[in-house]
Amino acid sequence: MRELKILGVVVFFSLLTYWLVEPFAHHEMHKKVDAQGNEIVIESHGFTYDGTDDIIQAERKGDAALVAKKKAFWADVAEVAKLEGNAAAGEAGYGMCMGCHNGANMNMGGVIPPNLDHAGAIYDKNYLIAVIKDPAMASNVDHKYADTMMHPMGSIKSMMSDNQQIADVVAYMLEHKAGEVTPKEAYMEACVRCHAVRYDKLTQLGDTPSFKYEKDELAHKIKVIEEQDAVKAYMGKLPPDLSMIIRARSHHFMETFMENPQSQMPGTSMPRVGLNKEGYEKVEAYLTEAGDPSKKKREALGPWVIGFFIVFSILAFLWKKSQWRDLH
Repeated sequence: MRELKILGVVVFFSLLTYWLVEPFAHHEMHKKVDAQGNEIVIESHGFTYDGTDDIIQAERKGDAALVAKKKAFWADVAEVAKLEGNAAAGEAGYGMCMGCHNGANMNMGGVIPPNLDHAGAIYDKNYLIAVIKDPAMASNVDHKYADTMMHPMGSIKSMMSDNQQIADVVAYMLEHKAGEVTPKEAYMEACVRCHAVRYDKLTQLGDTPSFKYEKDELAHKIKVIEEQDAVKAYMGKLPPDLSMIIRARSHHFMETFMENPQSQMPGTSMPRVGLNKEGYEKVEAYLTEAGDPSKKKREALGPWVIGFFIVFSILAFLWKKSQWRDLH
């Protein structure tokens, strides 16, 4: 029985370290505090967007004018969300979006405008309203601009200022730009224009094609480098490759950072993407497949390995008991 007691002690302290000591140490070493030294608790809001985080962050800065501006903006978004949108009427308004959001991979103002083929499926309704009203405010990167009209998409504010028109366009996207979306499609539409995934041969220009001739391959590499330079100039530095992000960061970090980058990295140039819960789960699934492709097989094999050790331990104990029987 002594061996079983030793095993029990080892298992107990291993679980204690894993579930209590390590998380506590991580919390203490990575504690986030505001300017007054108060601890900041970062929580997810289920990928719904009402400006709560934006307003709180403005309050922490002690900027009353900014707080009022954020409150007014998100209150206006809430009013538009109450309107009944007409998808048929919104088709014409959506047509204006196609001048940029057409999948042509043309850099405009620093980044490639995202494809909107599944916008209604992967983005939150309130975010879609907000990003049409004021892209910089919706993305929570208004701190980068003296005037949010300077945002690469800022001109949409003057092109589509009527609340009913905005409600109609969003209704059109929710009805006609939705449908089933694969994890890779979600990532391609939401993230790839900034974040490459070299493990899946993805660059800021999308999938890397196969080339018959080396000169064509080199020409493509030059295009990728030029696009990366443009993104770097706009963002301040090149956004990281996300091949291993799923292993490097916790689920909580991934969720809260994707929901609101400013919560984890105040002052970052990374905009809020506006994914809804389904959209985030699709992106996470793709990153898991790209960065940890053996996860499913490993998890399926795990119970068998544990079962083997249990059976082996029992047999070893019985063998030991049999061999030592005559020594008592």
